[in-house]
Amino acid sequence: MKQAKTLTHAELKRVLAVANAERHAERNKLAVMLSYYAGLRVKEIAALTVGDIYTAAGDVKSFVALTAAQTKGNQGRTIVFGSKLIDALRAYLRISQLKPQDTTKPLLRSQKGAAFSANSLCQLFGRLYAAAGIEGASSHSGRRTFITALAHKGVSAKVLMTLAGHKNMSTTQRYIDVNDAMLAQAVELI
Repeated sequence: MKQAKTLTHAELKRVLAVANAERHAERNKLAVMLSYYAGLRVKEIAALTVGDIYTAAGDVKSFVALTAAQTKGNQGRTIVFGSKLIDALRAYLRISQLKPQDTTKPLLRSQKGAAFSANSLCQLFGRLYAAAGIEGASSHSGRRTFITALAHKGVSAKVLMTLAGHKNMSTTQRYIDVNDAMLAQAVELI
């Protein structure tokens, strides 16, 4: 089975520009950013509620506890949001019609106002990547890029495994993409 393409920064910008030109721009951009900047699986993105992300006062939580039902493998895990994603989540709350007190409402809603299914969100990602002209990208591309980028910045294997929500290091290692430039850079360290 072929792995999802890892994205370059330019490709991320292209996908976000495509999303920005669409009818549900802010929602679609946030879906991509949750994948890219937090390494979330499409199932996890689809399952997020307002209460998972925001406090009653409307502040964005830095650490989000996902329940077993929201994750793959039926085991809860904690997600950590960085400043770029926190800023995007703040902006999303301002422009969306969501209120922090609507704790059980889905964070991302379909055109009908309901939660996305993982499958329908997968289709949205596929459509966005195709419109951006990025071949080989899928709903898993952001997650794979997240893990690869952190690995190449020297984040420890245990931290990577924890952020990814993997039980085995071998699973995390399969996500890490290697290219010729990275190999050349590595040998220059000696």
